[in-house]
Amino acid sequence: MDLMSILTGGIAGSAVGAGIVYLILKKAVEGKASNIIKEAEAEGEMKKEKKILQAKEKFLQLKEEHEKVISQRNEKVQNAEQRVKQKETSLNNKLADANKKDRQLNDIRTNLDKQLSIVQKKQSDLEKIHNKRVEQLESMGGLSADEAIVELKKELEEDARSSSMQLIQEIIDEAKINANKEAKKIVIQSIQRVATEHAIENSVSVFNIESDDIKGRIIGREGRNIRAIEAATGVEVIVDDTPEAIILSCFDPVRREIARLSLHQLVTDGRIHPARIEEVVRKTTKRIEEEIIETGKRTAIDLGIHNLHPELVKMVGRMKYRSSYGQNLLQHSREVANLCAIMASELGLNAKLAKRAGLLHDIGKVPEDEPEMPHAIYGMKLAEKHGEHKEVCNAIGAHHDEIEMTSLISPIVQVCDAISGARPGARREVVESYIQRLKDLENLALSYDGVTKAYAIQAGRELRVMVESEKVNDQMAGELSFKISNQIEQEMTYPGQVRVTVIRELRSVSVAK
Repeated sequence: MDLMSILTGGIAGSAVGAGIVYLILKKAVEGKASNIIKEAEAEGEMKKEKKILQAKEKFLQLKEEHEKVISQRNEKVQNAEQRVKQKETSLNNKLADANKKDRQLNDIRTNLDKQLSIVQKKQSDLEKIHNKRVEQLESMGGLSADEAIVELKKELEEDARSSSMQLIQEIIDEAKINANKEAKKIVIQSIQRVATEHAIENSVSVFNIESDDIKGRIIGREGRNIRAIEAATGVEVIVDDTPEAIILSCFDPVRREIARLSLHQLVTDGRIHPARIEEVVRKTTKRIEEEIIETGKRTAIDLGIHNLHPELVKMVGRMKYRSSYGQNLLQHSREVANLCAIMASELGLNAKLAKRAGLLHDIGKVPEDEPEMPHAIYGMKLAEKHGEHKEVCNAIGAHHDEIEMTSLISPIVQVCDAISGARPGARREVVESYIQRLKDLENLALSYDGVTKAYAIQAGRELRVMVESEKVNDQMAGELSFKISNQIEQEMTYPGQVRVTVIRELRSVSVAK
């Protein structure tokens, strides 16, 4: 074999081998592809069945919900139909009732028409009878019908006038009773709504010291320190045997307070000599003046009073160091202001104006000089000078009846001033005179025949009288109460009112043996 034959045979063999390999590979690929296709088809069938199941489940769920909605709607429709039927039945019943009432009204109208015709007939008969009687009366009395009517009118007018006067008098009496009750009610409510402390002031102040050795330093050489204090403050300094105390006596509380504070600062500082005393008194005086102004401003702010003149503010502050019959003047004025505001509001008046007048009503008691006129008139002039309202000025000047009252606020201020001053414990009395007044009250009651016991209670504001039931009957008890109260008014001096209560008790005692 030559080379060509060998090559040709090799190539042919390679071609045959390649063909065989190709056929083998083709069969293998086709088998694998058919397997994949089968698997894919199987998986697709499974997913298809799964989707079909899900679709069926969804369909069943939607169908169930739809049926539920339809059932609810059917139920609502049935309820609505039932309500419509009920309303229809109700309307039919009402219509039947209306028809029945209409028939009844027609019957009533028919009866009324019959009765009206009867009444008209009777009225015409009565008019005939009346005219006949009028003619008979005219012939018998000699008066015409018009003249008789005139006479009758006169008699009716006189009767009406008499009845109206009696009615007017009853209304006036009732109005007085009601007014008295309302006034008492307003006063009691005002007193109950205002509760203030009562500060009792004295004409002396006690300055406490730690030891009696300081007394010698305060007295100084030959008493020069005391003389310097008295000359600088106008206060009498009393150094006696009272242990650890020095008494400061002065009618002016402001000067007394200046002296007390000055002594306190001197003793604390330790330097006590005339020059130092004058310096300390001067500084203390300035501080007290500032405190007075601050007190006045704070009082005005607390009471809600605005646009008060600075001089009036200063005078209000000075009230703190002033007393009237033992009652602190600032506390008294604040109380009167609050009482006035409450009472004015109860009466429908200007409460702010009444409160302003109540606070300023006693400013005439705290002047820096000593005017020779009543404090109410002086206070009114001060208020007018500093531009206060004319009603406030009149209330200040008239609260002790020095001038005529021209506004409704003036009697309110007067009443509230009396209420504040007449409170038990508000003002100080000497114990002996207080006890004597109570004894006089009891002795006055005991002087009447039939009185067995008499007790003055409520700080002398009530007198209880016990009488014998055999000698004094119920009518005499009332007369006795009236006589005792009149005698107290005529013979005794007292603040406020004294209530006289006569008590008559009947006791029947039997003994069983």
